Amino acid sequence: MKTRRSLIYVLICGILVVLPVFLNAYWVDVLNNVGLYAILALSLNVILGYAGMFHMGHAAFYAIGAYTTAILNTTYHIPVLWLMPLSGLVAGFFALIVARPIIHLRGDYLLIVTIGMVEIVRIALINNVFGITGGANGIFGIARPEFFGFRIRQPHEFFYLIWAFMAVTIYLFHRLENSRFGRALTYLREDDVAAEGSGVNTAHYKLAAFVIGAFWAGMVGTLYAAKMTIIAPESFNFWESVVLFMIVLLGGSGSIPGVILGAFLVVGLPEIFREFATARMMIFGAAMVAMMIFRTEGILPPQPRKYPPVGELLADEAKP
Repeated sequence: MKTRRSLIYVLICGILVVLPVFLNAYWVDVLNNVGLYAILALSLNVILGYAGMFHMGHAAFYAIGAYTTAILNTTYHIPVLWLMPLSGLVAGFFALIVARPIIHLRGDYLLIVTIGMVEIVRIALINNVFGITGGANGIFGIARPEFFGFRIRQPHEFFYLIWAFMAVTIYLFHRLENSRFGRALTYLREDDVAAEGSGVNTAHYKLAAFVIGAFWAGMVGTLYAAKMTIIAPESFNFWESVVLFMIVLLGGSGSIPGVILGAFLVVGLPEIFREFATARMMIFGAAMVAMMIFRTEGILPPQPRKYPPVGELLADEAKP
C-alpha cells in the first residue's frame, strides 16, 4: 500500500515538473493561483477541518502577511523570501491577540465574529493605519523573490516556487494530522465537551490551531505580494475568506487531498469555462449546490482512523 502511494506521489510530482512546458503563460498563472489558494485553504483546514471551528476571517491573516512583506521590502529593501517567516510570525501574533478573547465561542457566533475581524483589518488598511499601508491605493514596487541570485519573474518560475512550497505544506500538515496534536484537534471537532472531559485543554489547542493556520497564511501572503508586486486592501476582502471556506467544505473538511481538489474546482474550473461568460458562474453554482446535497462531507472526505484490534494491543503489551 505504501509503495503504491509513493508511486502515485512520484507520478504527480513528475507531471507537475513538466506541466509548464506544455502550457502557455496564462494557464501557468492559473495554476499559480490554484496553488496559492490551495495552500491558504490547507492553512484554514487546520482551524476549520481539524479543530472544527467556523472561521471565515482567514483573509485577515493573509493580508497581514502580505502587508508585512510589502512594508519591510519597500522601506528597508529586505529580500522577500527572508520575510516569509517574519510575515508568518506577525500574522500568528495577531491571531494570538484576537483569538484569545473569542476562543470560547462556538458555531455561528464564532463565524460572525471572524467575519467582523476581516472587515476591521480591511477598513484599517484602507484608512492607512499608522501611515504605512498606502490607504486605498495600496503599496507599489514590491521586489521579486530571489533564489541563490536568480530573480523569479516569469509565471513558470513562480510555478515551481509556489508548488514547491505546496509540497512542503502537504508534508508538514500530513505530519501534523497524524501527530498527537492533530488527534487532539480531531477530538475537538467531534465533541469538544468529551475531549475536555478526557483531559484535553480545549482552549489551548483551539488557540494553537488559530496561530498555526494564521502563521502559514501569513507566509502565503508573502508569495502573493512578491508575485503581484502591488497589493491593495480590496485584494483581501470578505469574498476571499468565503472562497477559502468554500474550498475546504467542498473538497472535504479535514482532508488534505480534498482541499487541494477543492482549490482546483473553485479556482481553476471557472477559468476553463470562461468562454461561457456569465453563464459559467451559474453552472458552477449549480454544481456546488448539487455537491452539497449529494456529498455533504465533501468530494474527498477524510478517511476514518484505523486502529489495531484491542486483542492485538493487549498481546503486544504482554510480550516481554
